[in-house]
Amino acid sequence: MSRRRLDGRSGLLGDVQTAVNTEPIEAVYEFTGELGRGKFAVVRRCVEKATGKVFAAKFLRKRRRGRDCRADVLHEMAVLELAHDNPRVVNLHAAYETDHDIILVLEYAAGGEIFDHCVSEELLPEAQITRLIRQTLEGVQHLHNRNLVHLDLKPQNILLTHQSPPGDIKIVDFGMSRRLGTTGELREILGTPEYVAPEILNYEPISTASDLWSVGVISYMLVTGESPFVGENKQETYLNVSQVNVDYSSEAFARVSELAVDFVRKLLVKAPEDRPSAAECISHPWLSQQPCLSPEPVPVLSRGTRERCSGSKWAAPPEDPEDKENFLDSPRARAKRFRFEEETPAAVDGDI
Repeated sequence: MSRRRLDGRSGLLGDVQTAVNTEPIEAVYEFTGELGRGKFAVVRRCVEKATGKVFAAKFLRKRRRGRDCRADVLHEMAVLELAHDNPRVVNLHAAYETDHDIILVLEYAAGGEIFDHCVSEELLPEAQITRLIRQTLEGVQHLHNRNLVHLDLKPQNILLTHQSPPGDIKIVDFGMSRRLGTTGELREILGTPEYVAPEILNYEPISTASDLWSVGVISYMLVTGESPFVGENKQETYLNVSQVNVDYSSEAFARVSELAVDFVRKLLVKAPEDRPSAAECISHPWLSQQPCLSPEPVPVLSRGTRERCSGSKWAAPPEDPEDKENFLDSPRARAKRFRFEEETPAAVDGDI
């Protein structure tokens, strides 16, 4: 019988099946470099000595801001276990524990983040984009079928098995994921502001539709090279999200098909109940059509606007950064919604 259970906080999983080893991880793996760093996590490339296989080791602090966060790490492990039997979700290989960290040994994705393609001087052909979005939705559908919501879907948390041409995707970073339908409505203000759904900002019930909003943002970025909601400051970004201020001008979508625009429009709607499910998205004509792959990427028309996109999480963290646990220390303090602390570009599951 499964030992998984919910802990005292809504939507969080507790006990895990994966054994947490206490032997020195250095006895089993050789570390060959650092892949990324956040305030409370470091991701390192490692090689399993017995097999020569490459993995990504995510070192997660057990104590953060004076609080014991071991349960949060176990929750992330439990989500990975529930979602493990799908090629679109990063695989948990092993876990280790030291005095200060729990280390998740994760599947290695050598192709980097799809964020790199959002900020590249050349956009991917639409045929490549539809393949990546279709695969992302396959992973999202898999999560939703298990009553899991990711709640931090963004281009930095979708990795590629190889870079050029883009390989298959792997969804990573499940630290904010929650399980629905176990303790009533789930209301929590978390995620990354540029990608978060309006209902989360408004402290309204979270549902699987919250993830589909993020897929719409990702799709917009891949086809236009621009971030739809990012503003000149945090307050402007939150207002853009809350008011669904999206630029659908011919300039922004100069080289984008009408089907792509229709797909994005159906997802970036304020009412969660009006967004299609992951399965419905997969059947959208933009994703179900079989276009010929263009041999040449499409050149970006303007880089100036695109530089407003948030940077990769491997960028240098700002001074006195905060982790991205929550937008607010007290989610019910909605009046403070536009005075959040700056978040750190955080290390995530297998982000390479």
